[in-house]
Amino acid sequence: MESFRARRSRRTRPSRTRTVLHTALATVAVVGVTAAGTVFVKARAHSGASPVSSSATASASTSATADGEASVEPVAQPTVDHDALLAEAMKSVSVEDDAQVSVAVLDLDSGDSASHGDGAFDTASIVKVDILATLLLQAQDAGRHLTASEKSYAITMIENSDNTAASALWRIIGKADGLDAANERLGLTDTEGGDDMLWGLTQTTATDQLTLLQQVFGDDSELSQASQTYLQGLMGQIEADQQWGVSAAADGSRWALKNGWLARSTTGLWDINSIGRVTVDGHDYLVAALSKGNSTQAKGISLVESAAKAAVAALAGDASTSSASASPSASASPSASVSE
Repeated sequence: MESFRARRSRRTRPSRTRTVLHTALATVAVVGVTAAGTVFVKARAHSGASPVSSSATASASTSATADGEASVEPVAQPTVDHDALLAEAMKSVSVEDDAQVSVAVLDLDSGDSASHGDGAFDTASIVKVDILATLLLQAQDAGRHLTASEKSYAITMIENSDNTAASALWRIIGKADGLDAANERLGLTDTEGGDDMLWGLTQTTATDQLTLLQQVFGDDSELSQASQTYLQGLMGQIEADQQWGVSAAADGSRWALKNGWLARSTTGLWDINSIGRVTVDGHDYLVAALSKGNSTQAKGISLVESAAKAAVAALAGDASTSSASASPSASASPSASVSE
């Protein structure tokens, strides 16, 4: 391409030559690259010149500024509907006629999330995570550490799902009033503590449980780093016969969870719930899978495991290959007592 100086020295040439030169491509200068990789191009328009184009910006939109300069910016990519992907993945999950299931998932790395199903569910023993989070928050406010007895109760309540320990801590935190006050600060808007000592009948939703998990495992939390680390550690040491549920979605041994199981005396049907963090292909996912109306404990375990796998697969972009079959751990039979 001829330089501008050469063109200026030829101004006395015939008008046809001047026209050809004036319609040549303008000089293009890349003037900036953003952190996200967006390239901004400015082109000085000359009389009669055609717009500057480049194959590198073929998918970009161009806007002209008042001084005649053009700014080329990329076209926004379409938004992925993760809820729709999860709904599609859940079609392969077998649910009994009288059962209901709800699941919520969050990719801690990307921030993508999805949920499926709604309505309130009995927490059963997953409320024990909320009880301990409340106790830790209260201790933080008082500027104290947990007592030796509180630590002992916390360990057996989470690792072994001991109901006696849970009842002791339920009293210490102020029962439902204490739980509800803490949950208001933790961001749980659809969770209500059970009456009197019926902590297992606390009502909650999958999305609220995902919010609770964010308080335990996320960066922006009302819980201190020490409190988070303590709770995470206990959830990563669940006794062997309770290592079912959301852990079925993990690709190895990296998981932390708390399960809940409760046979309702009025119907004989089972509440089966599982919440926790799993690692898949280097990504950490928070998953809450809640169910009720299961005819047997084993079928409820199979349901929440399948829902957890479908949820993680939906965010991982592999929903079509999610398996609705029960994990081998679905045959596990929790040894802790069942109570309402």
